[in-house]
Amino acid sequence: MPRIAYFGPQGTFTEQAARALADPREHELLPLDTIPAVVAAVRSGEVAAGCVPVENSVEGAVPATMDALALGEPVVAVAEHVLPVHFSVLVRPGTEAAQIQTVASHPHGLAQVRGWLEANLPKATAIAVNSTAGAARAVHAGEYDAAVSAPVAVEHYPLHELATGVADVADAVTRFLLVTRPGALPAPTGADRTSLVAVAVNRTGALSGLLHELALREINLTRLEARPTKDRFGEYRFFLDVEGHLAEQRIADALAALHRRCLEVRFLGSYPRTDGTQTQVAAPTRDEDFAAATDWVAAVRRGERA
Repeated sequence: MPRIAYFGPQGTFTEQAARALADPREHELLPLDTIPAVVAAVRSGEVAAGCVPVENSVEGAVPATMDALALGEPVVAVAEHVLPVHFSVLVRPGTEAAQIQTVASHPHGLAQVRGWLEANLPKATAIAVNSTAGAARAVHAGEYDAAVSAPVAVEHYPLHELATGVADVADAVTRFLLVTRPGALPAPTGADRTSLVAVAVNRTGALSGLLHELALREINLTRLEARPTKDRFGEYRFFLDVEGHLAEQRIADALAALHRRCLEVRFLGSYPRTDGTQTQVAAPTRDEDFAAATDWVAAVRRGERA
Protein backbone atom coordinates (compact mmCIF):
# COMPACT_ATOMS: atom_id res chain seq x y z
CA MET A 1 0.00 0.00 0.00
CA PRO A 2 1.56 3.35 -1.03
CA ARG A 3 2.45 5.64 1.85
CA ILE A 4 1.49 9.32 1.87
CA ALA A 5 3.25 11.54 4.40
CA TYR A 6 1.59 14.64 5.80
CA PHE A 7 2.42 17.41 8.25
CA GLY A 8 1.21 15.92 11.51
CA PRO A 9 0.54 14.84 14.11
CA GLN A 10 -2.81 13.15 13.61
CA GLY A 11 -5.73 15.51 13.83
CA THR A 12 -4.46 18.43 11.73
CA PHE A 13 -6.06 20.22 8.81
CA THR A 14 -3.26 18.70 6.72
CA GLU A 15 -4.56 15.24 7.63
CA GLN A 16 -8.00 16.29 6.39
CA ALA A 17 -6.45 17.51 3.13
CA ALA A 18 -4.40 14.31 2.78
CA ARG A 19 -7.58 12.27 3.14
CA ALA A 20 -9.13 14.28 0.32
CA LEU A 21 -6.08 13.92 -1.93
CA ALA A 22 -5.32 10.24 -1.23
CA ASP A 23 -8.02 7.72 -0.33
CA PRO A 24 -7.07 6.30 3.13
CA ARG A 25 -8.51 2.94 2.03
CA GLU A 26 -5.85 2.72 -0.68
CA HIS A 27 -2.97 4.58 0.98
CA GLU A 28 -1.25 4.51 4.35
CA LEU A 29 -1.23 8.03 5.78
CA LEU A 30 1.95 8.77 7.70
CA PRO A 31 2.10 11.83 10.01
CA LEU A 32 5.50 13.51 10.31
CA ASP A 33 6.51 16.24 12.73
CA THR A 34 7.57 18.99 10.30
CA ILE A 35 7.00 20.16 6.74
CA PRO A 36 10.70 19.69 5.83
CA ALA A 37 10.45 16.11 7.13
CA VAL A 38 7.51 15.44 4.79
CA VAL A 39 9.37 16.79 1.76
CA ALA A 40 12.55 14.92 2.76
CA ALA A 41 10.59 11.65 2.97
CA VAL A 42 9.33 12.25 -0.58
CA ARG A 43 12.85 12.98 -1.84
CA SER A 44 14.30 9.85 -0.25
CA GLY A 45 11.57 7.60 -1.62
CA GLU A 46 10.42 6.65 1.88
CA VAL A 47 6.91 7.68 0.81
CA ALA A 48 5.17 7.95 -2.55
CA ALA A 49 3.94 11.49 -1.94
CA GLY A 50 3.59 14.15 0.70
CA CYS A 51 0.83 16.59 1.64
CA VAL A 52 1.84 20.06 2.84
CA PRO A 53 0.05 23.40 3.35
CA VAL A 54 1.16 26.13 0.97
CA GLU A 55 -1.02 29.18 1.69
CA ASN A 56 -3.87 30.42 3.83
CA SER A 57 -6.35 33.05 2.69
CA VAL A 58 -6.01 34.94 5.99
CA GLU A 59 -2.39 34.47 7.06
CA GLY A 60 -0.77 34.13 3.63
CA ALA A 61 2.02 31.79 2.53
CA VAL A 62 3.53 29.02 4.66
CA PRO A 63 7.26 29.85 4.72
CA ALA A 64 8.37 26.36 5.74
CA THR A 65 6.70 24.87 2.67
CA MET A 66 8.11 27.51 0.34
CA ASP A 67 11.66 26.95 1.57
CA ALA A 68 11.33 23.16 1.51
CA LEU A 69 10.17 23.19 -2.12
CA ALA A 70 12.80 25.70 -3.28
CA LEU A 71 15.86 24.07 -1.72
CA GLY A 72 17.25 20.55 -2.09
CA GLU A 73 16.43 17.96 -4.73
CA PRO A 74 13.39 18.92 -6.83
CA VAL A 75 9.88 17.72 -6.02
CA VAL A 76 6.76 18.62 -7.98
CA ALA A 77 3.13 19.18 -7.11
CA VAL A 78 0.68 16.82 -8.81
CA ALA A 79 -2.54 17.91 -7.09
CA GLU A 80 -3.96 20.60 -4.85
CA HIS A 81 -6.82 20.77 -2.35
CA VAL A 82 -8.46 23.88 -0.95
CA LEU A 83 -9.93 23.24 2.50
CA PRO A 84 -12.36 25.54 4.34
CA VAL A 85 -10.82 26.39 7.71
CA HIS A 86 -13.21 26.28 10.64
CA PHE A 87 -11.86 25.34 14.04
CA SER A 88 -13.09 23.42 17.04
CA VAL A 89 -12.23 24.49 20.57
CA LEU A 90 -11.43 21.30 22.46
CA VAL A 91 -11.24 20.79 26.23
CA ARG A 92 -11.02 17.87 28.62
CA PRO A 93 -14.45 16.47 29.56
CA GLY A 94 -16.02 18.47 32.36
CA THR A 95 -14.12 21.69 31.62
CA GLU A 96 -16.28 24.80 31.45
CA ALA A 97 -15.49 28.07 29.70
CA ALA A 98 -15.05 29.94 32.99
CA GLN A 99 -12.27 27.53 34.01
CA ILE A 100 -10.14 28.05 30.91
CA GLN A 101 -6.95 30.01 31.56
CA THR A 102 -4.78 28.85 28.65
CA VAL A 103 -5.64 28.22 24.98
CA ALA A 104 -3.07 26.60 22.70
CA SER A 105 -2.84 26.35 18.92
CA HIS A 106 -0.59 26.88 15.93
CA PRO A 107 0.12 30.63 15.39
CA HIS A 108 -2.00 30.63 12.20
CA GLY A 109 -4.86 29.05 14.14
CA LEU A 110 -4.70 31.61 16.94
CA ALA A 111 -4.61 34.46 14.42
CA GLN A 112 -7.77 33.20 12.73
CA VAL A 113 -9.84 33.00 15.92
CA ARG A 114 -8.47 36.02 17.78
CA GLY A 115 -11.81 37.82 17.75
CA TRP A 116 -13.69 34.74 18.96
CA LEU A 117 -11.25 34.25 21.83
CA GLU A 118 -11.52 37.87 22.91
CA ALA A 119 -15.32 37.64 22.90
CA ASN A 120 -15.72 34.22 24.51
CA LEU A 121 -12.55 33.54 26.52
CA PRO A 122 -11.27 37.05 27.33
CA LYS A 123 -9.26 35.98 30.39
CA ALA A 124 -7.48 33.08 28.70
CA THR A 125 -3.84 33.36 27.61
CA ALA A 126 -3.17 32.29 24.03
CA ILE A 127 -0.11 30.04 23.64
CA ALA A 128 1.50 29.19 20.29
CA VAL A 129 2.56 25.59 19.67
CA ASN A 130 3.85 23.66 16.62
CA SER A 131 0.49 22.41 15.33
CA THR A 132 -3.24 22.49 16.03
CA ALA A 133 -3.20 18.75 16.70
CA GLY A 134 -0.22 19.14 19.00
CA ALA A 135 -2.33 21.59 20.97
CA ALA A 136 -5.11 19.00 21.30
CA ARG A 137 -2.62 16.38 22.42
CA ALA A 138 -1.20 18.80 25.00
CA VAL A 139 -4.69 19.54 26.34
CA HIS A 140 -5.32 15.82 26.70
CA ALA A 141 -2.02 15.58 28.63
CA GLY A 142 -3.14 18.37 30.97
CA GLU A 143 -0.62 20.96 29.78
CA TYR A 144 -3.22 23.51 28.64
CA ASP A 145 -6.91 24.04 29.26
CA ALA A 146 -8.15 24.34 25.66
CA ALA A 147 -6.97 23.81 22.12
CA VAL A 148 -7.99 25.52 18.90
CA SER A 149 -7.82 22.55 16.53
CA ALA A 150 -9.03 21.06 13.28
CA PRO A 151 -12.38 19.26 13.72
CA VAL A 152 -10.74 15.93 12.84
CA ALA A 153 -8.63 16.13 16.03
CA VAL A 154 -11.58 15.00 18.15
CA GLU A 155 -11.39 11.63 16.35
CA HIS A 156 -7.91 11.05 17.75
CA TYR A 157 -8.05 12.55 21.25
CA PRO A 158 -10.73 11.96 23.94
CA LEU A 159 -11.70 15.61 24.25
CA HIS A 160 -14.96 17.55 24.37
CA GLU A 161 -15.97 20.17 21.80
CA LEU A 162 -16.57 23.39 23.69
CA ALA A 163 -17.32 25.11 20.36
CA THR A 164 -17.26 24.16 16.68
CA GLY A 165 -17.24 26.07 13.40
CA VAL A 166 -15.09 28.80 14.96
CA ALA A 167 -13.51 31.32 12.54
CA ASP A 168 -13.24 35.09 12.52
CA VAL A 169 -13.35 34.99 8.70
CA ALA A 170 -16.21 32.75 7.66
CA ASP A 171 -14.84 31.85 4.21
CA ALA A 172 -11.19 31.33 5.21
CA VAL A 173 -9.45 28.52 3.34
CA THR A 174 -6.04 26.85 3.22
CA ARG A 175 -4.53 25.42 0.04
CA PHE A 176 -2.54 22.18 0.22
CA LEU A 177 -0.27 20.50 -2.31
CA LEU A 178 0.41 16.83 -2.92
CA VAL A 179 4.07 16.57 -3.96
CA THR A 180 6.03 13.68 -5.48
CA ARG A 181 9.43 13.09 -7.02
CA PRO A 182 9.64 14.41 -10.62
CA GLY A 183 8.01 12.17 -13.21
CA ALA A 184 5.18 12.21 -15.73
CA LEU A 185 2.99 15.28 -15.28
CA PRO A 186 -0.75 15.05 -14.68
CA ALA A 187 -2.58 15.37 -17.99
CA PRO A 188 -3.85 18.88 -18.79
CA THR A 189 -7.52 19.40 -18.01
CA GLY A 190 -8.07 22.97 -19.21
CA ALA A 191 -8.44 24.00 -15.56
CA ASP A 192 -4.85 23.81 -14.40
CA ARG A 193 -2.27 25.67 -12.36
CA THR A 194 1.49 25.81 -12.87
CA SER A 195 3.84 26.67 -10.00
CA LEU A 196 7.45 27.74 -10.20
CA VAL A 197 10.15 29.58 -8.29
CA ALA A 198 12.60 32.00 -9.89
CA VAL A 199 15.63 33.95 -8.76
CA ALA A 200 15.86 37.10 -10.86
CA VAL A 201 19.06 38.98 -11.63
CA ASN A 202 19.45 41.64 -8.93
CA ARG A 203 19.10 44.78 -11.03
CA THR A 204 16.61 47.55 -11.70
CA GLY A 205 13.39 46.28 -13.26
CA ALA A 206 14.25 42.59 -12.80
CA LEU A 207 10.86 41.64 -11.34
CA SER A 208 9.05 43.80 -13.87
CA GLY A 209 10.87 41.99 -16.66
CA LEU A 210 9.93 38.61 -15.22
CA LEU A 211 6.25 39.56 -15.03
CA HIS A 212 6.41 41.08 -18.50
CA GLU A 213 7.24 37.65 -19.94
CA LEU A 214 3.95 36.38 -18.53
CA ALA A 215 1.96 39.39 -19.67
CA LEU A 216 3.31 39.12 -23.23
CA ARG A 217 1.78 35.65 -23.45
CA GLU A 218 -1.43 36.73 -21.67
CA ILE A 219 -0.79 34.35 -18.77
CA ASN A 220 -2.77 35.14 -15.64
CA LEU A 221 -0.68 35.29 -12.47
CA THR A 222 -2.67 33.96 -9.49
CA ARG A 223 -0.02 34.21 -6.78
CA LEU A 224 3.32 35.97 -6.21
CA GLU A 225 5.40 35.60 -3.05
CA ALA A 226 9.00 36.50 -2.22
CA ARG A 227 11.40 34.73 0.15
CA PRO A 228 15.08 35.50 0.85
CA THR A 229 17.50 33.19 -0.94
CA LYS A 230 19.46 32.94 2.36
CA ASP A 231 22.67 33.41 0.37
CA ARG A 232 22.97 37.19 0.04
CA PHE A 233 21.09 40.05 1.69
CA GLY A 234 18.62 41.64 -0.72
CA GLU A 235 18.39 38.60 -3.02
CA TYR A 236 15.00 36.90 -3.23
CA ARG A 237 13.27 33.89 -4.70
CA PHE A 238 9.94 34.64 -6.31
CA PHE A 239 7.23 32.01 -6.06
CA LEU A 240 4.66 32.22 -8.84
CA ASP A 241 1.43 30.41 -9.59
CA VAL A 242 -0.10 30.92 -13.03
CA GLU A 243 -3.15 29.65 -14.85
CA GLY A 244 -2.35 26.93 -17.36
CA HIS A 245 -0.34 23.74 -17.86
CA LEU A 246 3.21 23.16 -19.08
CA ALA A 247 1.74 21.15 -21.96
CA GLU A 248 0.41 24.45 -23.37
CA GLN A 249 2.84 26.21 -25.71
CA ARG A 250 2.30 29.63 -24.10
CA ILE A 251 3.29 28.26 -20.66
CA ALA A 252 6.30 26.39 -22.03
CA ASP A 253 7.37 29.46 -23.99
CA ALA A 254 7.11 31.67 -20.88
CA LEU A 255 9.14 29.26 -18.75
CA ALA A 256 11.82 29.11 -21.43
CA ALA A 257 11.95 32.92 -21.45
CA LEU A 258 12.25 33.01 -17.66
CA HIS A 259 15.03 30.44 -17.82
CA ARG A 260 16.96 32.75 -20.15
CA ARG A 261 16.27 35.80 -18.02
CA CYS A 262 16.73 34.48 -14.46
CA LEU A 263 19.63 33.16 -12.42
CA GLU A 264 17.55 30.13 -11.46
CA VAL A 265 14.14 28.72 -12.33
CA ARG A 266 12.63 25.69 -10.62
CA PHE A 267 9.48 24.05 -11.98
CA LEU A 268 7.17 23.10 -9.10
CA GLY A 269 4.44 21.36 -11.08
CA SER A 270 1.41 21.63 -13.35
CA TYR A 271 -1.74 20.17 -11.83
CA PRO A 272 -5.56 20.46 -11.85
CA ARG A 273 -7.12 23.33 -9.92
CA THR A 274 -9.45 22.34 -7.10
CA ASP A 275 -12.14 24.81 -8.19
CA GLY A 276 -12.19 23.47 -11.75
CA THR A 277 -12.21 26.97 -13.25
CA GLN A 278 -11.44 26.68 -16.95
CA THR A 279 -8.62 28.87 -18.26
CA GLN A 280 -9.75 31.14 -21.05
CA VAL A 281 -7.10 31.25 -23.79
CA ALA A 282 -7.64 33.51 -26.81
CA ALA A 283 -5.62 34.49 -29.87
CA PRO A 284 -2.72 35.09 -30.21
CA THR A 285 -1.64 32.73 -27.41
CA ARG A 286 -3.47 29.51 -28.30
CA ASP A 287 -1.36 26.47 -29.19
CA GLU A 288 -2.48 26.75 -32.82
CA ASP A 289 -1.24 30.36 -32.92
CA PHE A 290 2.21 29.29 -31.74
CA ALA A 291 2.23 26.40 -34.24
CA ALA A 292 1.27 28.66 -37.12
CA ALA A 293 3.96 31.19 -36.20
CA THR A 294 6.60 28.45 -35.94
CA ASP A 295 5.61 27.09 -39.35
CA TRP A 296 5.83 30.58 -40.87
CA VAL A 297 9.35 31.17 -39.48
CA ALA A 298 10.46 27.75 -40.76
CA ALA A 299 9.13 28.61 -44.22
CA VAL A 300 10.95 31.95 -44.21
CA ARG A 301 14.20 30.22 -43.26
CA ARG A 302 13.76 27.81 -46.16
CA GLY A 303 13.24 30.76 -48.49
CA GLU A 304 9.67 29.73 -49.26
CA ARG A 305 8.04 32.81 -47.75
CA ALA A 306 8.97 36.37 -46.88
